[in-house]
Amino acid sequence: MNTDTHAAHADHHHHGDGHAHGTFSTYLLGFVLSVVLTAIPFWLVMSGALPSKQITALVIMAFAVVQIVVHMIYFLHMNTSSENGWSMMALIFTIVMVVIALSGSLWVMSHLNSNMMPVHQMPGMN
Repeated sequence: MNTDTHAAHADHHHHGDGHAHGTFSTYLLGFVLSVVLTAIPFWLVMSGALPSKQITALVIMAFAVVQIVVHMIYFLHMNTSSENGWSMMALIFTIVMVVIALSGSLWVMSHLNSNMMPVHQMPGMN
């Protein structure tokens, strides 16, 4: 390879690519929000502040969703205008696929118990 070929492409650092980059204060705010959104569910579990495990699990999942949004905004810099909206469309498609896969899996698993016949009730299997 020619060294001139490498030298021609050596200065491509993509700092001026038109995307919004965060400042130190936005990264710090995202970090603080992430720590708080992690510490609160940890405290809820360790202290047993909520009366039931189901409510605690739902609250933890809600905090997880909020933390995902914080990470996408403050660290991944996702918004509706980045990359002409394609990153948001990819995110929406991913969310739809995950919801379909999870809800289908939960639906199948919840109906397995009622739809399966025990071996001792099958005719001719004594």
